[in-house]
Amino acid sequence: MIGKALVGLAASAVLIAAGALVVSIAQTQPAAADSCLCSGVSPSPSPSPSPSSTPTPTPTPIGGTPNPTPTGAGNSGDSLGGVTGQRFNQMITNQVLGSVLLGVNEQVNCSDCVSVGSFTAGVHGRKELTNNLSFLGGLAYTQYGENGYHVTSAPIGAFALRYDFTDWGSSRPFFDLGTVLSPFEKVRYSRTYVTNFGPVALDSSTNSSDYGVYGRAGWITRLSPRDEAAASIELWQLWQHVSGYADPLAPFNPFNATIATGTDRTSLVKIGGQWTHLFPYNIEGNVNGFFVQSFGTHSGIVATVTGNGLVVPTIGNQSWFEYGGRLGFRLAPGWVADVFVNGTLGPQPVGNTIHGGVGLRINY
Repeated sequence: MIGKALVGLAASAVLIAAGALVVSIAQTQPAAADSCLCSGVSPSPSPSPSPSSTPTPTPTPIGGTPNPTPTGAGNSGDSLGGVTGQRFNQMITNQVLGSVLLGVNEQVNCSDCVSVGSFTAGVHGRKELTNNLSFLGGLAYTQYGENGYHVTSAPIGAFALRYDFTDWGSSRPFFDLGTVLSPFEKVRYSRTYVTNFGPVALDSSTNSSDYGVYGRAGWITRLSPRDEAAASIELWQLWQHVSGYADPLAPFNPFNATIATGTDRTSLVKIGGQWTHLFPYNIEGNVNGFFVQSFGTHSGIVATVTGNGLVVPTIGNQSWFEYGGRLGFRLAPGWVADVFVNGTLGPQPVGNTIHGGVGLRINY
């Protein structure tokens, strides 16, 4: 009996052990399933990767890539200094041409005469009112230009009274008081400046008027029946009124200018002399020269320039030399054909200029 009991007890132990083994396998099987990818998807979610920043594209402006910005606003404003010089030169040239009408190339004392024709279309002469007092005057129509400007139409009138102390003898004083008028002028002024795209050249048209008054005190000496010499000092006051204008339309002018109506002015003092000589064969000659100094000069330019705003150029005082000469050929008693030149020598804006022409003078 005891042996059967031990055999049964052993069999029971074997069964219990086999059951425990089955239970252990059943409990560990899911753990093995956790470590494999049966369907290709991990049973537990993996964290998503952090998003990488993508650069934002720069928006393209409507119309494509913008053009580079032009430079040169300062050059545009500075170019008005050149216009100031042109206007000053115009005042001085008008004064020189007016002096021709007042007989600057002729002897101080002579009988009544009229001179017609020259590089202008005009006439001038003198009339003795008394033994001491003479009236000098002339009218002309002219065109001229220098240093970038062009006066395309200019009537000029010059008138003066001369008092000559003839009763003092061959050496005596004389005095002039007169005016030069040139209204209704048509003129073109040029303006140039440089940008990073290249140069800009403009040519503007407008109207101007020139006016001047002067006084002259001098001393005349009759050296011989064929020679007369004179020295004098002159004071001039000049005004020039220019109508306002703007730059003309141009293919490229990024820094355009608008110039207001304005008046230029200057005062002059002139010191010099002249000599007139009668050569053989009825040929007479005259040479004259004056040193000129300006003072109280003022430019009337007030301009509005794109990129600069208001621009008011200035001009300093100038000095130069004015000269003249004439050859007269006495064709017949009282008839003289003249060839003459007048001009200036000096730095800009006056510069070196020359004006010449021919005329017919009639003494009566």
